[in-house]
Amino acid sequence: MMKGQDIVVLLKLASLDDDIKDSGHDFPSTGLAAGVDPYSVRALGAALRISKTEISASLKRSIASGLAIKDRKTGRPKPSRHHLREFIIHGLKFVFPAKPGAMQSGLPTACAAPVLRESLHSAGSLIYIWPYAPAKEMGQSVDPLFKSVPEACETDSRLYAYLALVDAIRIGNQRESMHAADLLAQRLG
Repeated sequence: MMKGQDIVVLLKLASLDDDIKDSGHDFPSTGLAAGVDPYSVRALGAALRISKTEISASLKRSIASGLAIKDRKTGRPKPSRHHLREFIIHGLKFVFPAKPGAMQSGLPTACAAPVLRESLHSAGSLIYIWPYAPAKEMGQSVDPLFKSVPEACETDSRLYAYLALVDAIRIGNQRESMHAADLLAQRLG
């Protein structure tokens, strides 16, 4: 059975792969010490603030469901981008629905996040946020797919963009969801 953190882990893997493509290097520029594999369970756990046990279980679930595969050359897990994209666009909001909650401070998500802020404006005056005490924005709270998402997004802007697009699909109206789905499809290839 899939869990919310499985999507977070898969999008982190996509973020790492995107970094490699953009940089032209064999390893993403993650700020880790030399020789540390950013795809390792330990590094993924540290980056996402998820236990190594949960990362390992998440990767197993994702491979079993077909949302991830093991790279033939490196043996590293990587997202099956096509399947992941289709699942997020067509099924995620039914499996992991988002329910807006109380007003509080947090990190902007969905249409209020930087990835969508300029291209799409919500009809309402309220923004959606992931509850996060250090953040200063006020908005209607939405539980992220995993509790450590706001913290992990502070150090990975690509992951932040992916997860904000996912939230726009989960909670947006039809126009917002379609626009976010188009952007997500472009990013996931």
